[in-house]
This record gives sequence, structure tokens and C-alpha cells, in this order.
Amino acid sequence: MQVNLIEGLLEGREKQRAEQVLNACVHCGFCTATCPTYLQGGNELDSPRGRIYLIKEMLEQGTATAATRMHLDRCVTCLSCETTCPSGVEYHKLVAIGRSTSERLAPRGPGQKLVRWGLRNLLVTRGLFSGLICLGRWFSALLPARIKRVYYPPQKPAVHTSTPVLTATGTPSVLQAGMVLLVRGCVQPSLRPETDAALKTILRHCDVPVCTSAVASCCGAASFHTSGEEQARDLARSNIDAWWRLYERQQGESAPLRAIVSTASGCGVHLKDYPHLLADDVEYRQKAETLVSLMRDPVELLEAVFSESLPDFGNSLQAQKLVFHCPCTLQHGQALPGRVEALLAKLGVTLPPVVDSHLCCGSAGTYSILQPGMSKRLRNEKLQHLQASNPETIVTANIGCQLHLQGGTEKPVRHWLEILADALPAS
Repeated sequence: MQVNLIEGLLEGREKQRAEQVLNACVHCGFCTATCPTYLQGGNELDSPRGRIYLIKEMLEQGTATAATRMHLDRCVTCLSCETTCPSGVEYHKLVAIGRSTSERLAPRGPGQKLVRWGLRNLLVTRGLFSGLICLGRWFSALLPARIKRVYYPPQKPAVHTSTPVLTATGTPSVLQAGMVLLVRGCVQPSLRPETDAALKTILRHCDVPVCTSAVASCCGAASFHTSGEEQARDLARSNIDAWWRLYERQQGESAPLRAIVSTASGCGVHLKDYPHLLADDVEYRQKAETLVSLMRDPVELLEAVFSESLPDFGNSLQAQKLVFHCPCTLQHGQALPGRVEALLAKLGVTLPPVVDSHLCCGSAGTYSILQPGMSKRLRNEKLQHLQASNPETIVTANIGCQLHLQGGTEKPVRHWLEILADALPAS
């Protein structure tokens, strides 16, 4: 299509990126068939194609309205449209530009700004979120059951999570095993510490050394999606600084850095996008590109680890009645559809098919808080499909999906790594 962006609204590289994405879109409409928000109401402006029209109009006219911002806000950024698109349109790059531009052209009211500021800083301020969760435990008996299921589930055996900063545990059985750096998130250590503990258990069982970076915590995704793009870039730089020191130190060691891993696929997709996030920062972009070459989702890591040494999980895995929800950030964002399912199948787990498994559950990070109506409708549909096979447990690969789904069902929702760790023989 013909694109005539006005001068002065976007900086050089940002303008170039916007033009590239707009020119790639041929408005075929394939994306509407897999867009969860469009499928809810059939509103063209709540589809990727409609949002591209809105962004194009905004960038060509230099004006935006609250309606423009609203339709961009309703996007869950699930990237299902990118998986579907035959033209390879990188929609997420354009919608990020559209959102930041609409913030300038149609500023939010004080109330909306305050909520977004609060969400960002609640997650990135060290100790604040965990402190509030601990404080709330005193009043947990007064909370509704659905809230307790999410924030205060039945206590499990204590998990030691305060590992020393960048200190390795375990010993490599072979030289090429290398060390794994486990990235702690901002929410998961407080709400579901058993997830990271499960990956550590599996890696140690396979004699793969693992260390935890306590210096870096939030990946920055929450800030990036709540109008805090510069804060997100600062968090990315802070993380890169912490990991780069370990990367350089381990280069000459017998156990070089093998992988950087987040057990939350939502964090993982944002971490892998650091080179794009810091595209205009020459120093950090180059470091980001080097580190991103080491970033792996747990399923990518365990596929490689199990090819070297496959643990004996016994028969307990086959006996469980599970269903798997593949997060958008795993199947679309990281382009790893079917990989967890295939790995579990290799271990003897039979998973039932899920209707519309490509559609978002409605979590999308802070989306469930900022767009509760749409989020709950998406969750209800997802749970209906997941529970059709009457599973004992729903498993997933992202803390956001896990918490969001748990809020809508009494069936336990767990990370798939926990299922594997529980099946390992006691050491």
C-alpha cells in the first residue's frame, strides 16, 4: 500500500521500521481468522488489519483519539497474526510504535496513568511485590476462594530459592555440558517458586551445573506494555550488564555458559527481543545479540540435555491425566509450537488435543488487569476447551497463563517442569 508518513513524528530508525511493516501488509485478512479479540466481537478495529489501518492513519495525519488508543490497548499481543500472516508482517514492531505514538498524541487521563505507573513499579521495585504477598498472607483466610487459588495455594514443601548471586551448583559430568544461567522473574519467585526449583532439580539430576542471577529480576516486559518503554530499556541494560560479566568470566572456564533460561515463556520472548528493543543503542545491541544467541526456552534446553542423558522418570508420568495449554509467547512469540507436547510424548505422556489451541487465554501479562472484561471472556473459552477431556491437571509453560487460568478453575494448573521434577526418583 502507499505510505506517506509525516515528518517529525517518528525518529529515523523508528520511521523506517514503521514503513517496512506497513509496506509488507497486503490487507489479505488472514490475520482476522486467528485474532482472539476480533473473534470475540467481529469488530474490524479489534483485528490486526484494523489496527494497522489505525496506526497508518495516525502516522500519516499526526493525530490520534482515545478510540485509537483503546483499540490498540485491546490487542493481547499474542502474535497469532504473525504466525498466520503469509506476507511475514512483523506486527508486534508496528503495534509497539503505534502504542507509544498514541500515548503522545492522545495522552491518558491521570487515573489511567497512575494505574500503569503503579503496575510497573510494583513489579520492578525489588522486594515490594514479595513483601505485599507476604503481608497479604495474614489476611488470606478472608479472601474469596478464586483469589486464594491464585495467590495463596495450599502450601507445598519449602523450596530454597535464595541461591547466591551468580554462584554455580552442581558439577558437569562432561565438558560440553556447560553452565545454565537461570533468570529469576519478578512475580514467579513469590507466587510459584516451585517452577524454578523444578528446573534446577531436573538439571542437577542430569549433572548440568546451574546458577541463578539474583542481580537481575524483571525482564522489562511489564514496563514495555504499560507505557514504560524507557524503563524497559533500562531494565534490559541492567540485565545485560549482570549477565555479560558472567559470560566473560565463564568463557575461559571448563563449564562455559551454555544457556540463559527463563522458565516463564512470557519473559523468554521479551528477552529474545532485546536486540530489537535496544536497536538504537550500539553498545548494548551488540551485547544483546551475543547473549540472545544463548537464550533458550526450557523445552529447547531439555531437548538437548535429554539427548545427552535421558533420566528415568518411571511410570508415574504415563499415569497422569494431563492437558497442555501452550502459551502464545511459546507457540507464536518464540515460534516453538508443539515442542513441549512432543517432549512429553517422548517421555510417555499422552496429551489430548485442544480445540483452538492457537488462541490466547487472555492473560497477556498485565492485560488481565487492564482489560478484565475481554480477558475473562477469553479465559472462559480457553478453560472450556482445556477441561473438555476432564483432566486431573492443566499444565502450561508461563506464569501469567498459569495464574490467570487458575483464577477460573478449581483444577490445579501447574508448570510442565513441575510434572517432570515430581516424577524423578528421590535423590
